[in-house]
Amino acid sequence: MKKILTLLSILVSMHAMAQQAFVANYDESKIAPFTLPNPLQKPDGTIIQSAKAWGNQRNYWLGKYEQMMFGKMPKKKIAQSYQLISQTDILQGKATQYVWKLTLAGIYDVTVLGVLPKVKTKVPVFIGLNFCGNQTTSNDPNIPLFEKYTVCNNKPAYINNKGQEESRGAWASRWQFEKLIAAGYGSITIACGDFEEDKPDGYLTGVRTLLAKELGLQADEWSANGAWAWGLNRTVDFLEKIPQIDAKRIILHGHSRLGKAAIWAGANDSRYAAVISNESGEGGAAISRRNYGENLWRITNSFPHWFYKDYKNYAYKENELPFDSHILLSLIAPRPLYIASAVGDQWSDPKGEFMGGQQAEPVYQLFGKSGLGKNEFPALNTPVGQHVRYHIREGNHDINAYDWDQYIDFANKLIK
Repeated sequence: MKKILTLLSILVSMHAMAQQAFVANYDESKIAPFTLPNPLQKPDGTIIQSAKAWGNQRNYWLGKYEQMMFGKMPKKKIAQSYQLISQTDILQGKATQYVWKLTLAGIYDVTVLGVLPKVKTKVPVFIGLNFCGNQTTSNDPNIPLFEKYTVCNNKPAYINNKGQEESRGAWASRWQFEKLIAAGYGSITIACGDFEEDKPDGYLTGVRTLLAKELGLQADEWSANGAWAWGLNRTVDFLEKIPQIDAKRIILHGHSRLGKAAIWAGANDSRYAAVISNESGEGGAAISRRNYGENLWRITNSFPHWFYKDYKNYAYKENELPFDSHILLSLIAPRPLYIASAVGDQWSDPKGEFMGGQQAEPVYQLFGKSGLGKNEFPALNTPVGQHVRYHIREGNHDINAYDWDQYIDFANKLIK
């Protein structure tokens, strides 16, 4: 009887915890005190003092993220080839739109969309994954419809999570091709689902399974975010072969869950000239220890495929993690980093995102770079910082023209 009562007590306690977990905290006064780990502190307790010493420390942190959060990143190189599918003049002849088929390891195809200014010199480009197919970035009929699963499902643009003709240009506002072309930048995008469909069993038809032999890595050794990040990095391999593109000025960006993938891609590949996190929230730029808005429990229960299988074990045990978002962001150093939030997106914890960037400052200082410094959390539409920059704008969870104005200005000052 005593054992039964004990078991019932445990079950009641677990049920209460689950009920509590479903209620997101939006009250700053309810955030429990926490201490952030020092990115400069080595396992033996000593503090590194130089940019040269950061190399080994950086590898240490990368290893921790592989072991505990994102899973392994494939180290094997694979062959790739590409074919130009279409080339179209757009924007009154100011730009050329390219559609390429990129083939990985001779067996796996993805479709890459490029919009480049029509100029005679090499151009810098922004690269980012899209959620619902390349055709959603523009209404141009030359862009093939994405035929795999997407997270979008609002009829008639999408039926059974697959894009229809009506989906063309559905998310064009997030890409702002005309604005980028006018500023002298190109844009490269690929549907995230071309590397792995965004659902728990998406790995079955994505690179984690279909390229497992070629990569020497089993599907359960890494995650969807790992697959998306790896796909971005393989796309850079391809972009280095395109004569119109300045491969030394490739700027990586990502919104929401794809912002998490962008940070992880940038952490693993130093070829990106800068990295932009747009409302990446929990598991991205936001400090997990704050447990504000979306938290570790909620994200790993709702989207278990995004992270390595063991990461869920740290729900409500965030203080046991040896890292937090500031260390993930510090892996971008010394390259420029932009973090952005929206006031209507408290789910992504804007203050936590700001803090993540601010607390990466010690690593940037090793390289003589200043970031957010001692700036207070800024007012709306008032960007702050230098080599690490941040803004919170009006509006909701999205990436819009205001965001792109800031990113272009950022790139003009630090990249172009």
